[in-house]
Amino acid sequence: MKNIILTGDRPTGKLHIGHYVGSLKRRVELQNSGKFDEIYIMIADAQALTDNAENPGKIRENLLEVVLDYLSIGIDPKKSIIFVQSSIPALAELNLYYLNLVTVSRLQRNPTVKNEIKMRDFEASLPAGFFTYPVSQAADITAFDATVVPAGEDQMPMVEQTQEIVHKFNSIYGETLVSPKILLPENESCRRLVGTDGKAKMSKSLGNTIFLSDDSQTVRQKVMSMFTDPNHLKVEDPGNTKDNPVFIYLSCFATEEHFAKYNPDYKNLDEMKAHYERGGLGDMKCKKFLYNVLEDVLTPIREKRAYYESHIDEVYDIIKEGTAKANIKANETLKRVRNSMRINYFEDESFIKDMGAKFNS
Repeated sequence: MKNIILTGDRPTGKLHIGHYVGSLKRRVELQNSGKFDEIYIMIADAQALTDNAENPGKIRENLLEVVLDYLSIGIDPKKSIIFVQSSIPALAELNLYYLNLVTVSRLQRNPTVKNEIKMRDFEASLPAGFFTYPVSQAADITAFDATVVPAGEDQMPMVEQTQEIVHKFNSIYGETLVSPKILLPENESCRRLVGTDGKAKMSKSLGNTIFLSDDSQTVRQKVMSMFTDPNHLKVEDPGNTKDNPVFIYLSCFATEEHFAKYNPDYKNLDEMKAHYERGGLGDMKCKKFLYNVLEDVLTPIREKRAYYESHIDEVYDIIKEGTAKANIKANETLKRVRNSMRINYFEDESFIKDMGAKFNS
């Protein structure tokens, strides 16, 4: 069996550093590892429409922004296939068949769906497409025979639902679909990066993000205004690092090389944390260090993005060619599914023979 990755993002805005440490950085590492036969990266515009149906312009405006972010962080179109979800008709058909294998009560129990419904205040006016999007995700994953889905911790229930659908389909129609496994970020703090305001999640809608495309001045402003420990009023006061976004970000981004370069008073983050916790280390010094670390990470990303922004025709060709390749793969899976379900009436010569025998016997 081939090792295949399927992953992607909703094009509802530019990607941020939460996406980077949660999945993007790992995607590049996996892409360059040589361990995978095929890698598919999906721009999930159809899924984004499930809660933006009245504002399709938002999706259209951000589609290329997401592609630019992919290319700028090191996604290589020679190694990874970038494609547009809505341009793969087979996904909609697979979704239709899978919907018959999932109950409403099972969808209601999906914790990710429950949380997203609450966050978007959909209690009274829940779009059916949004409610069933775990099934659509199952179609996306299985269409490409994905064995691995790199994703954040919040996506675990989605992959589990896909596994259930695969099991049920194969039990009814025979071994047809491949069951995937989720690949979580190795650094637990990075699995769901908190916002700059200390909120539980960095989110475009909450305005607490640092975007991969932010310029240096914008990053500085956001870092310097970050939430820290509200009880750390004076430099000499003991501070809390556990729920402190500055230290959470440092745990995701800072290396020993960064300490040697920008903060030589400490060998590593553990030493810096210990000083902050016992008192005597000010928030401003911590933020300045974080800013320098982020600049080291973001500067090469900005430079690569600038190249692609000046070569948009090249970007367009990348996703057009990637979508064509993705269509071939998804259509192969759909054919296999239709064969297993015995709804391949016009491809199966035995169908007319069997019907003829039945009615002429």
